[in-house]
Amino acid sequence: MQIPVNQNASKNARLLLNYLSETAGNAIITGQHTQTNPMEEISYIENITGKSPKLRGFELLAYSPNINYDDTTEECLTEVLENRDTLQTALKWAKECDGILTFTFHWFSPIGGRDKSFYASNTDFDADRVLIEGTPERTAFYQDMDVIAKQLKIFCDEDIPILWRPLHESEGIWFWWGAKGPETARELYKLMFDYYVNVHKLDNLLWVWNNPLEQGYPGDDYVDIVSRDIYLPEYKTTDYHQEYLELINATSKNKVAALAEIGILPDIGLLQESHTPWAYYMVWSKEYCIGEKHNSSEALKKMYYSGYAVTL
Repeated sequence: MQIPVNQNASKNARLLLNYLSETAGNAIITGQHTQTNPMEEISYIENITGKSPKLRGFELLAYSPNINYDDTTEECLTEVLENRDTLQTALKWAKECDGILTFTFHWFSPIGGRDKSFYASNTDFDADRVLIEGTPERTAFYQDMDVIAKQLKIFCDEDIPILWRPLHESEGIWFWWGAKGPETARELYKLMFDYYVNVHKLDNLLWVWNNPLEQGYPGDDYVDIVSRDIYLPEYKTTDYHQEYLELINATSKNKVAALAEIGILPDIGLLQESHTPWAYYMVWSKEYCIGEKHNSSEALKKMYYSGYAVTL
C-alpha cells in the first residue's frame, strides 16, 4: 500500500493510488490520450475491440491564459479549438463511469511567445527567473497556476481524483519548463506542489513526475508516481522492462511507475511473463492510436482481449 505525498489527500485519491499500487506487476491498466472533445481515439478502439480503456487522458492547453491569437498558425488555432472545454467532457465522463483521469498540460508560456509557445523555440520566457522572488516571470507563473487551479477545483469539489502530470518531459529542452535543465524544472514542480497542496488545497491530485533523469527528481516527498514518455524510432515487441529499470534507478523504487506517454503499445504477452510493474500506460493521440502506422488493429485486439489488461 502506498500513501499519497499530500497528507490531506482525499479518500478517493488514496483509494486510487492504492489501486494503482496493487495493480502494478499483476496487470496493466489500459490508457488512451484524447486530443479533441469528440475523442475519436476512443471510438476507434471501441469499434475494433468492443472495449474501452480504463484510463483516459485529457489535454489542458486551451486553458492557458496567455495564448497569442494575433501571432500564430492555423495549426495552433485548430489545436486550441479542438481542446476547448475539454474538462467539461472529462468531468462528464468521470461521473458516468469508474474510469481514471489523467491530465496533460502543454502550457503556453506565461509571458510572451508566439504560436505554440509551450515550445521553447517559440518563446523567450526564462524559467530560471520564476525561481527569483519579485520577477515578472514568477508573478505570471503564479497567476497562470491560479487559473488552472480553478479548473482543477471543480474536480476536487466532486472528489474526483486526477493523475496530475505537470511540466512533463523535462529531461528535454523542447518545452520552456525544461529549456534551462531538469534541475530548474524540478524546482518549478516543487513550487507548484506547495502552492496547489498548501494554498489551493487540491487534495484530489496524485502527483505524477515525468522525467527519467536522476538530477531532475524532486524527491519522494513530492511524488506519488514516477513516469516516463517513450517513443520508439520503429516498431518492436517490448514490455519496456529496461526502460522501467532505468526509471526507478534514476528516481525511486518506492513509487508506482507508469508509461505516461507511449507511441507503441507494450506487448501484453511479454508483460504477463515478466510482470514488469507498470501500473498503466497511455498511448498518445490521433495517428498513434488511429490507423496502422504505430499500432495495428491486431495489436489493439491482443491488448484489449487479454486477461492481464484492465479495461473499462
